[in-house]
Amino acid sequence: MTLTLADRLNAQVADSAIGRWFRLEGSGHPKEREGSRFMTDVRAGLTTWAAMAYIISVNASIVSDSGGTCVCTGPNYCATDETYLACVQEIKQDLITSTAAISALSSVLMGAFANLPVGMAPGMGLNAYFTYSVVGYHGSGFISYREALAAVFLEGWVFFILSLLGLRQWLARIMPQSLVLAVGAGIGLYIAFIGLTSGGLNVIGGDTTNLVGLGGCNPSDWISPDLPYFCGTKVLQSPTVWLGIFTGGILTILLMMYRIKGSILIGIFITSVISWPRNTAVTYFPHTDSGDQLFEFFKQIVTWHPLQHIGNALDYNYGKGKVWYALITFLYVDILDTTGTLYSMAKFAGLRDPVTLDFENSTIAYCVDAFSISMGALVGTSPVTAFIESATGIAEGGKTGITAVVTGLLFFVSIFFAPVFASIPPWATGGALVIVGSLMIRNVRDINWDYIGDALPAFLTILVIPLSYNIAYGVIVGVVSYILLNGFVWIVRKVTGERISPPNYDASEAWVVPPGGIVPTWIKIVLGRSRGDHEAEYPFQVRHRQSEISIDSQGQGGFTPKESSFTNSEK
Repeated sequence: MTLTLADRLNAQVADSAIGRWFRLEGSGHPKEREGSRFMTDVRAGLTTWAAMAYIISVNASIVSDSGGTCVCTGPNYCATDETYLACVQEIKQDLITSTAAISALSSVLMGAFANLPVGMAPGMGLNAYFTYSVVGYHGSGFISYREALAAVFLEGWVFFILSLLGLRQWLARIMPQSLVLAVGAGIGLYIAFIGLTSGGLNVIGGDTTNLVGLGGCNPSDWISPDLPYFCGTKVLQSPTVWLGIFTGGILTILLMMYRIKGSILIGIFITSVISWPRNTAVTYFPHTDSGDQLFEFFKQIVTWHPLQHIGNALDYNYGKGKVWYALITFLYVDILDTTGTLYSMAKFAGLRDPVTLDFENSTIAYCVDAFSISMGALVGTSPVTAFIESATGIAEGGKTGITAVVTGLLFFVSIFFAPVFASIPPWATGGALVIVGSLMIRNVRDINWDYIGDALPAFLTILVIPLSYNIAYGVIVGVVSYILLNGFVWIVRKVTGERISPPNYDASEAWVVPPGGIVPTWIKIVLGRSRGDHEAEYPFQVRHRQSEISIDSQGQGGFTPKESSFTNSEK
């Protein structure tokens, strides 16, 4: 049989130091991953980047809503202050650079050191919590942008220590799974709501009475210039609203239905291209001072945009109690986010042990994630996390860290196209936010609805997150209600010798601590445990069997294993 060029290249790479490091099939490594090929992993990396690249513009759009280091001194959150808005636009340009840069660094580190086919970037949900719940719209929250970055920076190092000690992995494994799924679903609703408001499609939020009435009117129909986006009459008349709905929303969904790679990215860019000509009703570059400034930057196309406002902008005000409140909630939400996503992706790639629920190189993976969180704070962005979109690359056959390295290198190239990504209008990304939210909400089907002790805390979590505009409040309500309800039942059962139980108690979700203990592998090795005993206790499944994988998604951004106990809070 004649070998193709790809076959020869795969064989040469597998027989090299690179092949042995990434455990490619044919490398001779004792734990080589069956079916892994260099060119297949490269293609998988391209696919993962196409599915993730929307985060560059979407994250910059969301986090810039905080106002960054710009100072607002006017009324109504400076929504009509041209000087302030120009500063915010510069913050957005900075965030384009920082998002692409930290995504490149973290993805390469995850692939090179943890050897996992998982892309990393600032997380959806985490960025919304950072912006709207902590810093607040245009700095209206309980701590400043600089203080929030300091909380994220410290969070990364706390996670690093927890990961080294194995506590982070253990906490994820003991979490009631209905609550884990509910947090992801609630964040999905939260993200979708943001996508429908003035930060996206501008469909919702135009009524001063109930705040969630229809919007989408033209500026001439605003109630007053001091109340932007609040409509007196003629709702849904803005042409940008319908452009975003049809090209950024419906067209994207149709592409996903036919499993077109990079559907979300394609929808965003088609909407943006239509919005770039200046003399149209949907232009993103109107003939105003701010529009002229945006257009001048856009015309550069390829450039190096250094961080002007957000680089190393931390305010280490750790003596302030609200900073610690933000830190603790970041820790909890991130445990549910990154930890759950990594476990899901490890299972999807066939790298997770079904008994201990641990996976290969878990300690290294979590340390890389923690380090990336702190480095992300230094460049001015919200916490970095593993992306569920990585499943698109895994479905393409990605099985080693080469997939993540290729994804990271493509993010690095994206840094130099900052003017293009900075010129993507909010109505182009609003549809993507709604779609990502829909992909996250479907995890509700795996919640245990048959027992109200599990169902009610999960429902309250899903409900409170979007309605309170605060992820932490939803998490707190869910955890407290779970402890009160199930703690009461547990006490009564113990006191009565299990004679008094709810009639359908057998339908409750079993809460167990998975075997394997809390002590991470490296500590066991240091303490003198033999390699043979270690391998016997952790029989990791390194083979990737097609029969073990079930893809339930349409297009990019939502691949999840059918039996996954975890969910992603980035999309």
